[in-house]
Amino acid sequence: MFNYLKKKYTKFVAKRKFSDYGDATSVISIQGIGNINFTCWLNPLEQEKTISLSQVNFYRKFLKTGDFVIDIGAHIGDTTLPMALAVGAQGTVLAFDPNPHVFKILQKNADQNRHISNIIPLPYAIAVEEGEYSYASSEASFNNGGISGKNGKFGLGEKVKGVNLQNFIHTQYPEVSKISLIKVDAEGYDIQILKSISKLLDQYKPTLIFECFKDLSEQDRHDLFNYISQKGYKINKMDDFEEDAAITPIPQKQNMLDWKHFDIIAFAE
Repeated sequence: MFNYLKKKYTKFVAKRKFSDYGDATSVISIQGIGNINFTCWLNPLEQEKTISLSQVNFYRKFLKTGDFVIDIGAHIGDTTLPMALAVGAQGTVLAFDPNPHVFKILQKNADQNRHISNIIPLPYAIAVEEGEYSYASSEASFNNGGISGKNGKFGLGEKVKGVNLQNFIHTQYPEVSKISLIKVDAEGYDIQILKSISKLLDQYKPTLIFECFKDLSEQDRHDLFNYISQKGYKINKMDDFEEDAAITPIPQKQNMLDWKHFDIIAFAE
């Protein structure tokens, strides 16, 4: 009981008072890949995270060695690293996250696994327009957050840089012939980002992973479904980022109301 109350109080404080939490690194052995180094954030609000073969195999279903992948809202790299292991050191994963408290850990997870992966961490928000943006969170320790203006009352002391992904790819990576996957986790800003990369979707037809955020209205959910469908995608609910995760087709826009908050994977037809 004492430990439970202590953890509850620690989380209560973390939601209301900022602290610069440290990190811890462990060595994880993954069959067929070898040892990886994975650094976790010691923020008490952070969910326990690890890296597994099951997560890598989830991405291997639609990625191959050498692919080019984009992770928007990469956090500490817990989704980025399995992607990178799936495409190997010959592939590339651009990992965007503007939150400086998690970016320093994302950078570590990229740097310490360069022998088996190629993660390029980028401290930018993906935005409709280039510029400087205020970043806010519902938690004082910034375990979550974003630039949408609806993310909470706790703001970073400095603004973050926002880049338009289409412009960024065309100027910084003009040689890219294919983008195989774009994952978006932007705390309710996903639809704006997806609309801002319309030309990338038309040109590359990447697999898409994004959220139906809990606060989206019925109209927002319908708009999200209609936009992705009109781009030539089949939309599915996914239960997890594990090899055996259930993937359930979402045939109509009305089905976007069947769940409050869920992840979506969409495949180009």
